[in-house]
Amino acid sequence: MPLDEYRDRRDFTTTPEPDGATPAPADQRRFVIQEHHATALHWDLRLEHDGVLASWALPKGIPPDPRQNRLAVRTEDHPLEYLEFSGEIPRGEYGGGLMGIWDEGTFDEEKFRDDEVIVVLHGERVTGRYVLFQTGGKNWMIHRMDPPEDPDRELLPEGITPMLAKPSSLPANTDDWAFEIKWDGVRALASVQGGRVRLHGRSGLEMTATYPEVRGLGASLGMVECILDGELVAFDDAGKPSFERLQQRINIAGTSRIARVAQSVPVTYHVFDVLFLEGHSTMSLPYTDRRRLLEGLQLDGPSWSTPASHVGAGAEMLEFTRQQGLEGVIGKRVDSRYEAGKRSGAWIKVKNSQRIQLVIGGYTLGRDGRSGHIGAVVLGEPQADGTLRCAGKAGSGLTGALIDELEALLVPRATSPFGSGTVPAGTTFVEPVHRAEIEFTEWTASRTLRHPTFKALLRAGED
Repeated sequence: MPLDEYRDRRDFTTTPEPDGATPAPADQRRFVIQEHHATALHWDLRLEHDGVLASWALPKGIPPDPRQNRLAVRTEDHPLEYLEFSGEIPRGEYGGGLMGIWDEGTFDEEKFRDDEVIVVLHGERVTGRYVLFQTGGKNWMIHRMDPPEDPDRELLPEGITPMLAKPSSLPANTDDWAFEIKWDGVRALASVQGGRVRLHGRSGLEMTATYPEVRGLGASLGMVECILDGELVAFDDAGKPSFERLQQRINIAGTSRIARVAQSVPVTYHVFDVLFLEGHSTMSLPYTDRRRLLEGLQLDGPSWSTPASHVGAGAEMLEFTRQQGLEGVIGKRVDSRYEAGKRSGAWIKVKNSQRIQLVIGGYTLGRDGRSGHIGAVVLGEPQADGTLRCAGKAGSGLTGALIDELEALLVPRATSPFGSGTVPAGTTFVEPVHRAEIEFTEWTASRTLRHPTFKALLRAGED
């Protein structure tokens, strides 16, 4: 019987699915497309034929464009009552998971053979002529035979690189700027198609497998096609972004190892821009329009979110981040378009910074243009017992003239002046009598400077 396989797979005392005992009458051919959140998200296309629903599982949904075919897996016939079924199939049952109606309507049948079906769908979301054709066993393909409903629709692009911000201070007039928190994480573009997410870093390297918790973003968007821009962020025990913790997730390999580390160091994908949406690039739109489209996607899930953006509130935002111990803010001109791959003045990054005076206890040699000369000074933080704890090194901010002065001033010594801390490899030790004023963003958990910049040399005896 046509529904034997369907009934054999289900326990109707447990699942709310119809058993097909009382088929609904029909005076026209109907179809339904159901969004099925089972083990893997997919869509089920069901066509009324010979008193049952011929059914295909579509892992990536209905193709909107004839330039792309998509897999369609032939499944067992379903009863006609399934045209109206939505609900949750219990876990452990065949097809367990949430099922909802994504589209429904009627269709014209042009061909219905065992290996090929041609229909014209008349739905609320999908209209047009489609062919399903068998490629081997239960594997079929579905192809749109008509042009796209949207004649200007483009295929999802590849190879986009992120727009970058220039270091700056707050603009004198912030009314034309929107400000967001600067997240101390890893930049990532997310390409979403057919409920699947692919993550790429700034260099173009794919890192989808490294951050499996972000895959749920695809299921939340369903059949929406888009490219998103955002930052992968890990948080410390106080709830603050911690790049130091995030480093535990970077460049690890192996499914089981990634899963273990993801449990102890989860990440959140903070989405702050949309570059492509439903067949159209949005990069030429002003920031405010892109932001409106982004907020319309309502991205708020267990491992992804859309952080707030505030127009004209630069000083308030920067002060808030300073009080919270955050890195700073990103400012974006509200009329700016998205300049992929460019470090544009239309986006600025304003960092909170701290200053401290530390003892110069050594140096490391530079490379390339600084080869054979001081490349960075190794710094010590005085401790209560009179010893020095190594606080890292600073090379940024050293000019040629300053390097010449340091090389004439610093006196080498044979032993280390540091009593604790991790001393960089290749350090040449010097007498700890001179100090440096250093600007930096924060201390790491091991009490090492982050983003240090050499600001001034203080000779022995100088305040």
